[in-house]
Amino acid sequence: MTSMHPLDLIPYFRRWPGSPARNLLYTGIWNTLLALFLVVVNRMFSERSGTFWADLYPSLVLSNTIGYLIHGAMTVASPLLQAWPARARGLPRLLFYVVLVAGCVVLGTVLGSALLKGVNPLHYMTRGAAMTLLPFALFTAIFMFAVFVLGERRIATETLALRQREQIASAAQLVAEARLRSLQAQIEPHFLYNTLANVVGMIDTRPTQARHMLERFIDYLRASLDASRADSATLGAELDLVAAYLDVLAVRMGPRLRYRYEIEAGCRDIVIAPMLLQPVVENAVAHGLEPKVEGGEIVLRASRQHGQLLIEVSDTGAGLSGAPVKPGGGVGLSNLRARLRSLYHGAAQVQLLENQPCGITLRIVLPLTESLPSTNPAP
Repeated sequence: MTSMHPLDLIPYFRRWPGSPARNLLYTGIWNTLLALFLVVVNRMFSERSGTFWADLYPSLVLSNTIGYLIHGAMTVASPLLQAWPARARGLPRLLFYVVLVAGCVVLGTVLGSALLKGVNPLHYMTRGAAMTLLPFALFTAIFMFAVFVLGERRIATETLALRQREQIASAAQLVAEARLRSLQAQIEPHFLYNTLANVVGMIDTRPTQARHMLERFIDYLRASLDASRADSATLGAELDLVAAYLDVLAVRMGPRLRYRYEIEAGCRDIVIAPMLLQPVVENAVAHGLEPKVEGGEIVLRASRQHGQLLIEVSDTGAGLSGAPVKPGGGVGLSNLRARLRSLYHGAAQVQLLENQPCGITLRIVLPLTESLPSTNPAP
């Protein structure tokens, strides 16, 4: 009730949040619109010889006097209405509105008429005058009550819809995270078995490389475990995870896999979602570099532009047309888009670009924030 105004029933006026200053201005607009409406209707159904302004001026005075009296009375009465017991919000509240608004209409009419005529307001405080004003006062009170009830129902409906949207967004976030955990559960055993098999195969012939591969694999597992348990991570931590992953693969692929970083200063401390880059890099290796006999290079770039963080994973692999179709192709990209949509509420973008002469660049555009947006529904 403290922030609602009759004009809030019109969508255009809901652009600005409720405040005492806004409601005060809206009351003036509301009063003026009512005065114009009454004057136009009166001139349409009666023969008036005077000018339009001659009819509008007294209507404006009376409308604003009554309107601001109701505005002030409702502002004072709002704490009482909010504390009113739920069981007493039916007929008792209707009677309260009728008495309060009707009293304001009578008093406002008396004060406005006295102001227009230049006489003492007590001149109009007679029993006959009060009885004449009573029907109009009761009609106005019931009309205002209906307006406020409609406003309350609108607020209740919009609040319910907002909570449902927040719950849907929260559920989408949980689904995206569950898909990520499921993807990790499928990837890590496969990566684990291949890595350990390679280590066993190199122990006798290339012990130094086997030791390096095992050390970097341990670094990868430690970083992956920390990321899977965290709600957020820094870009630097994600890059370290990717570096450990690529170092392990580089031992197996040899010169067929090369990678480098081009990271703008200060970007490593930016907070992003965990496990965001590793699936993208893995996809670049599996679908870009491995199908090519000579392999290729992966470049990870990060920079800040116009209040956004730009992350690019670029490869010189087979590209969109040269890579053979593999089971699950395209699922990782759709999961990434769904995850970012639920985390950043549409403020993040995923762009897939084809490089020249070969390869693909996947660009992730994230809003610069100190922490990830909250996805918990409002209580």
